[in-house]
Amino acid sequence: MIQESVTEVIFAAIYGEMDHILDNPIYNALNSGNQQFYIGNENSNFFQPEVAPFAGLKTNSDNDFAELDYISPPESTFVIFTPERVSIPKPWKKIREMELLQMVYEGTIPPHKINQNLIDLNEQHVPEMLALTQLTNPGPFLNQTIQFGNYTGIISDGRLVAMVGQRQQPLPYIEISAVCTHPDHLGKGYATLLITEQIKRIITAGAVPFLHVLAGNQSAISVYERLGFKTRRQLFAFVFQKEMR
Repeated sequence: MIQESVTEVIFAAIYGEMDHILDNPIYNALNSGNQQFYIGNENSNFFQPEVAPFAGLKTNSDNDFAELDYISPPESTFVIFTPERVSIPKPWKKIREMELLQMVYEGTIPPHKINQNLIDLNEQHVPEMLALTQLTNPGPFLNQTIQFGNYTGIISDGRLVAMVGQRQQPLPYIEISAVCTHPDHLGKGYATLLITEQIKRIITAGAVPFLHVLAGNQSAISVYERLGFKTRRQLFAFVFQKEMR
């Protein structure tokens, strides 16, 4: 069982508006492990747009939304994660609402397994990564999302057929993300292999793996539970954009 660290206790004292760091993962990631992508201020911030479409609001108040409007470019579209449903105020327009499960790893470091087809992915793989994520839709993946780093993939017959990476870092937690496999290669255990590799890397770095999954995706939830993830809580994801003025 992985225990919460002193870092988390200190961070919770600083950002105490939410009960737990992971109740507001995007905001806390931008104020800790993902600071290199930070744009904004104390109440409203967001990732560099070419890296990720996520915004972090300190309390999800109307004032926070107003500040986000002020500091963000025209026609911006953002995604926020919230512990409760919120009303999206003008000039923002809600595009989509999703229910998520937030799952945290509660196992130990997995045993090391060698697979010659597992490789680290870099900028030269971005076209294939974009094609794979567009086909499988695991969540937002943009031209510079690769900057999060620690993406690994499976190569078969010279092409990328599965990948997993890391994304939000509300330390001491690191999110496993972009879990996807080409439909022609399902059932081969690639997702399990890649997620296990990410778990190992995150724990070795002194952090705790976690992830988000659509609440209705029972097949993925079953895989994550089998690997040692436990549901921590439900979250809501909102996609919203500025209305034309």
